[in-house]
Amino acid sequence: MPDTAVLDRLQQVRGFVLDMDGTLVMGDRDNQGLVLLPGALDLVQALADRGLGFCIYTNGTVKTPAQCADALRQLGLPVAPEQALTPASTAVDVFLERGHRRVMVLGGTGITEPLEAAGIETVPPLRGTPCDAVMAGWYRQQLTFEALEAAVFAVFDGAEYYSASQSLFFATAEGRSLGTSRAISAVVRDITGCEVTVVGKPSLRALQTAGRRLGVPPAELAVVGDDPELEVPMAHRGEALAVAVHTGIGHAESFTDLPADVRPHLDLPGVGALAELLRSVSPHPSG
Repeated sequence: MPDTAVLDRLQQVRGFVLDMDGTLVMGDRDNQGLVLLPGALDLVQALADRGLGFCIYTNGTVKTPAQCADALRQLGLPVAPEQALTPASTAVDVFLERGHRRVMVLGGTGITEPLEAAGIETVPPLRGTPCDAVMAGWYRQQLTFEALEAAVFAVFDGAEYYSASQSLFFATAEGRSLGTSRAISAVVRDITGCEVTVVGKPSLRALQTAGRRLGVPPAELAVVGDDPELEVPMAHRGEALAVAVHTGIGHAESFTDLPADVRPHLDLPGVGALAELLRSVSPHPSG
């Protein structure tokens, strides 16, 4: 059992940010064929029983947030469209704030549709196309040398560079798969020397996007995920409760050698164990 201080902190959490792949579901390397992981439905039910809001934040950009929610609903998880977030959700916040109105996208409709819905023009990676920013996401099948070249020269011409994720890998039923955002970014940064701004996890901006969606400040959130390089660091950056599970990239030994100040507050075998803990503690009076 976790110590009393951690249980007290869990009792006071007002909202949950849940990872998708490797935490609630598992799919193939093309983000298809999703199946529920053990305990996923139980966790969502436990949150509902306590009246706690939650959102899903996945670093995947194959699907739009609404499509992610629909995929989860088809598996039996009651997730509304507004409860799903991706790096494109945070990109909208960042681009509008920074005045980026024309963005070159190395990615598909999972990125372009949310940006365009927010009034941001998107353009394909064609050399010579003027833009304010370049964003890389899931681009596995379409990636060409010409697309890389277009991104490089757009940055040389003054565009700022953004990545959905800098994770080396993501969890699939077939094992670890290479993240395309990281691969594309490595080329562009190596050639141009540009700064890579991450808009997905583990950036604080991603957690702030989730907090605004839930109406809860980051410090009163719990972040749940399987990747030692994503959810736990993001939680610590926002002073949120960090909850690690061992059903995806991470495993039982993934966090034990980390410095105490960056370890998860809760290190659990899966989300079913989190559901059990939630049922074992009384709701906070203000929750």
